[in-house]
Amino acid sequence: MTNKWLKSIYLLLLSFSISIAHAADEEAESDYVGYVELKPFVANFGDTSELHFVKCEVTIQVGSTATEQAVRDHIAGVRNDILFLLMEQSEESMVSATAQKVLAKKAIMLVKQRLIEEVGEEAVEVDDLFFVSFVAQ
Repeated sequence: MTNKWLKSIYLLLLSFSISIAHAADEEAESDYVGYVELKPFVANFGDTSELHFVKCEVTIQVGSTATEQAVRDHIAGVRNDILFLLMEQSEESMVSATAQKVLAKKAIMLVKQRLIEEVGEEAVEVDDLFFVSFVAQ
C-alpha cells in the first residue's frame, strides 16, 4: 500500500512540475520580442513630372519565433509589398513625421496581410514596423 501511495505522490509531483515548465515556456513565448531587419529600400515616388526618391531602412518587430520565421521565409513578398507601397506615395505623404507614421501603419497591415495569405492567421504576430532611417527627396 505504501508503494502505491508513493507512486501516486511521485506522479502527482511529476505532472505538477511538467505543467509548471509548460507554463514557463508559454510565458517566455508570450514575452518574446524579435526584430527582422530588411535590406535598405530605394524607390522613386510621386505622381508629378519631377522624380522623387526615397531611401529607407525598415525593421519589423514580431511577437513570436514563428512569426519571425514566417517573415524570413516570405521576405521577398514582404519587401515587394513595402516597395510598391513606397512607390505609390505622393510627395505630401513622405515629408512629415506624421505622414511617415501613417505610412508605417499601412506597411504593417501589408506585412500582416502577406503573412496571413502565406501561413495563416495564427502565425501573425507583427507588432510594429520601424523606419530606422528615412530620406526622401
